[in-house]
Amino acid sequence: MTTQNAPIIISPVNIESRKNLDIRAGDTVRVYQKIKEKDKTRLQVFEGLVLARKHGSEAGATFTVRKVASGVGVERIFPLYSPMIDKIEIMRRSKVRRSKLYFIREKVSREIKRQMRKMKLMGHSTDSTSSPQATDAEEETPETSETTETKEVVVEENPSVNSGQEKEENPSTNSVQGKKEE
Repeated sequence: MTTQNAPIIISPVNIESRKNLDIRAGDTVRVYQKIKEKDKTRLQVFEGLVLARKHGSEAGATFTVRKVASGVGVERIFPLYSPMIDKIEIMRRSKVRRSKLYFIREKVSREIKRQMRKMKLMGHSTDSTSSPQATDAEEETPETSETTETKEVVVEENPSVNSGQEKEENPSTNSVQGKKEE
């Protein structure tokens, strides 16, 4: 009677390989997760920055991954030993001085706000460059600019009417009648 020292597999996940992976905060990882839809199973890839790893290497260990998709920050918490995770690839390692990088959430929003301010400033500069061209065109034909201004005033006074020309042609038109027509 010989006994074999084969390891007993309790979990479908190779626990030792996941332990040795040594995922840390600051790593950029690519997680391949199995998604079951009806009869089919497919792999969904989630690539991002590891913000935190919790509970060490015990059975309930988790890690949080953050990515920015279409300008929106998306975070997912993955169990380290989940059988639904096919594989985990470490794309890049970064040296960070914190074990939890939660401050990245605010940092990204601050940078976005800065970019929006820059875009707003650029928008003003673009408008100022286009307005001198418009003033040159107005100097050539001053009559056109006056009629345009009149139409704008009429439209602002009565927003329920579709165009300013109708208001000028029919001064007796009531705003209640305009609503019934629409």
